[in-house]
Amino acid sequence: MRSRRLLVLLALLPVWLLPLVGATGASAAGPVSQSLRFTTSDGVSLAATLTGQSPLTSRPTVVEFSPYGRNSQTLTVGPNYNFLLVQDRGTGDSDGQFDAMGRRMQQDVQETLRWACSQSWSNGALALNGFSASAILAYNAMHEPLPCVKAAIMKSGTSDLYRDLLVPGGISNIVPGAGVLALIGAPALEQGADRLQRNPSSSLDVMRGLFTSGLDAGLLHPTLDAWWRQRAFRGAAQPIPVLIIDGFFDVESRGAFQMYQALKGDGAHLMVVGGHDGAPAGTDDGVAEAGRWLDHYLRGVDNGVQADPRVQMFLSEGDRKAYLAGDFVRRDATDWPVPRTTWASLHLDPTKSGSAHSLNDGSLSLQPPSRIAVQSYPAVPSLPTSADVPNAAIVDAAGFDKVTDALPILSDMRLAESVGLTYTTAPFARAVDTVGPADLDVPLSSTTPGGPIWAVLSDVAPDGSTHPLTVGRLSTAFPKVDESKSLHDSSGRLVQPYGDYSVRESAGPLGVRTYHVEFWPIGNRFLAGHRLRLELVGASAASLPSLPGLNRVHVGGPDGAVLRLPVLPGSDLAAALR
Repeated sequence: MRSRRLLVLLALLPVWLLPLVGATGASAAGPVSQSLRFTTSDGVSLAATLTGQSPLTSRPTVVEFSPYGRNSQTLTVGPNYNFLLVQDRGTGDSDGQFDAMGRRMQQDVQETLRWACSQSWSNGALALNGFSASAILAYNAMHEPLPCVKAAIMKSGTSDLYRDLLVPGGISNIVPGAGVLALIGAPALEQGADRLQRNPSSSLDVMRGLFTSGLDAGLLHPTLDAWWRQRAFRGAAQPIPVLIIDGFFDVESRGAFQMYQALKGDGAHLMVVGGHDGAPAGTDDGVAEAGRWLDHYLRGVDNGVQADPRVQMFLSEGDRKAYLAGDFVRRDATDWPVPRTTWASLHLDPTKSGSAHSLNDGSLSLQPPSRIAVQSYPAVPSLPTSADVPNAAIVDAAGFDKVTDALPILSDMRLAESVGLTYTTAPFARAVDTVGPADLDVPLSSTTPGGPIWAVLSDVAPDGSTHPLTVGRLSTAFPKVDESKSLHDSSGRLVQPYGDYSVRESAGPLGVRTYHVEFWPIGNRFLAGHRLRLELVGASAASLPSLPGLNRVHVGGPDGAVLRLPVLPGSDLAAALR
């Protein structure tokens, strides 16, 4: 199954949301499987596969809802559990219309769990498992009572389809969106012959659902309206302890941190170790922790998992590829953001740093620079393999890393920044751990109404190689922030803006406004001798194309652009930059 999806990925080039398979100790005797079907309250027949140790007797059962057809289970459990894989409506060999994780699919989750709880192969203790699309659906359905669910394991899922994956910052992430639909459509087509024999009329529903979902998500709902709000986490109807696993470079990383904050009162734990792009060598991608989680909450095993650190993080040391090769730092915490984190204010300074080859090689300063300047750069598409960190990671995981290894200029930011603006610190005198959400407050005007602001934070090695760590994205059509949902530091400064994407508001040509650009959480140790660089470049070519334009940034002085960077307790940024 994984090989088939990899071939689809390579054929389509950027097809991002490929589920991975972990193992928590399959039985040496091997499992057996049984095909099942369940009919929902509106008469739609869903395909399912039950897997477990023979004979399939009453056991705790892990349930996963997947749009990727048969054999798309993303967790292997041991002989003490059964596993039920349910194919989402309108996908694989299930009837009905796919509706992009909307209300009807959320009701399917509730109804299927109620049915599964009463079957002879279930002992009444269920757990939800999800990875990517299956995690998104589970999060979206949590506002419904979920019968018999005692725990959940969620990996790389979003809490909000609009802002976390498909339209981050109000900028359409169209290529990954198209890739998702391709991955969903492929097994529906592959299993089409079975459907035609069983229920010929359902094939039209399947095609209609995929087409309308793509049209709705891609074109018909550019603002965060009621359609999108149905496809986001809306609270939990019951306390469910959730183990949340994701990585700092994952294509859906923001959602994991948001879901931990929403569910920590119910016992959630967060493990930042890997996702679509894989896990660092020397780690197990959270597999052992997932097994302990199930053993404790479904079987009552007193293994102490609930006392493990609430937040476990594996930080990079300047380079995503080196991170995957095993170059990481382990940090644990009691909460997210990490308690006693401070956000340093780094001001964009027109003074040249002498370290970059860009349209303006500026600096990042701890004090507001007295010199004031207006600096311009063209808002033209940038290279996704470097400037688009979340999407680059999943493409590399699909095999494109062979290309970027051979041609490192494709993943290094130096090519992208040659037509952008850069702002760089002095070399750090000592190591600094930067972990948490970040914010860029930037006064800016654009010749293109609704044009994109695209910002990248990178680690610059002593040899000048520039490795992207995280990205901030914002359409200039969305200047407003919901202060009540935004994160502020102890001084009241905005450090994680929660953008208001409900209404587009154009500033008009050359109208200057201050924009608050949210960076997805960063988790990196800047080693001594390294630098931090902020790059302002054109939007990734993986985004919906916009008219090219010219962006003008106001830097320097007390009202100039400033970056709020999270610094962990124990790190002294001011001392490191002396």
